[in-house]
Amino acid sequence: MDLRAILMGLAFVFMWSSAFTSARIIVEYAPPLASLSLRFFVSGVIGVLIAKAMGQSFRLTRNQWRATIIFGVCQNALYLGLNFVAMQTVEASLASIIASSMPLMVALAGWIVFRDRLRWLAVAGLIAGMLGVALIMGARLQAGGDLWGIGLCVIGAAALTIATLSVRGASSGGNVMMIVGLQMFVGAIVLAVASALLEWPLTVEMTTPLILAFIYTTLVPGLLATVVWFSLVNHIGAIKAATFHFLNPFFGVATAAVLLGEAIGPLDVLGVAIIAAGILAVQIAKQHPGKP
Repeated sequence: MDLRAILMGLAFVFMWSSAFTSARIIVEYAPPLASLSLRFFVSGVIGVLIAKAMGQSFRLTRNQWRATIIFGVCQNALYLGLNFVAMQTVEASLASIIASSMPLMVALAGWIVFRDRLRWLAVAGLIAGMLGVALIMGARLQAGGDLWGIGLCVIGAAALTIATLSVRGASSGGNVMMIVGLQMFVGAIVLAVASALLEWPLTVEMTTPLILAFIYTTLVPGLLATVVWFSLVNHIGAIKAATFHFLNPFFGVATAAVLLGEAIGPLDVLGVAIIAAGILAVQIAKQHPGKP
C-alpha cells in the first residue's frame, strides 16, 4: 500500500466519521429526512456539473447503473436516512460505532449466506468485533439509551453492508464523478417521498450551526468522501480499502467528544478498541486468505 493510498484512506475515515457529528447538529433544528434529501440533491447537482466539466457522460454500463441505484438506495436513502432519524435520540458516537461494524457484517454475511471459508483470524475478529459492539450497546442501554434509535442504526448498518458490496460494480469503467452525482439523486428522490409522507408539514429552525453543519455535510462527507472512497477502491481494491474502516470507531467517538461534548466512558474505550482490533483482524485475513 503506497503513500497515496494511506493518505486517501485516512482522509476518507476522518470525513466519514465526522458525518455523524454534523448530522447530530442538523437533526436538532430540521426534519431529518427532508434535510438529507436536500443535501443529496445539492451534492448531486454539484457532482454532475463537475463530472460534465471533466468530460464524463451519462452513458454508464448496465452494471454501473445497477450498482449506482443500489448504492443510492441502500447507502443514501436507507443507511443515512435511518441514521439521521435515529440521531434525534441516539448519540453521534454510538451511531458511528454501530455503522463501523459494517466490515464485520460483510464478513459475517459471506460466512453465513455465501458459505465463504474464513481463516481462524477472521473468525476471531468477527467474534471480538461483535462482542465490542455488544459491550458498548449494553452500556449505553443501561444508561438509558433509546432502543428504537439503536435498532434503526443496526438496520442502517445492514443496508450499508449491501451498498458496500455494490461498490466494485459502480467504480469500475470510469465516470466515477458522474456515478457519485447520480447516486446522490437516487437518495434524494427516495427520501423526498419519505419526507412528504412522514414529516409534512416541515418545521425548520434556521440557525448558524444548522447552516454550517448542512454545508459541511453536503460538501465533505456527502460529496468529497464518496469520491475519495471510489478512487481508493479503484486504486488498491475493495478488500484493502476496507482495512481503513478499523479506524472509524476511534475517529467517530473522538469527533463527537470534541465537537459535541459527548461523554466517553471506560467501557466505550474498551469496546472501541475491541471493535477496531476485530475489524483489522478480519481485513488482514481477507488480504491473506490461505487456508482456514
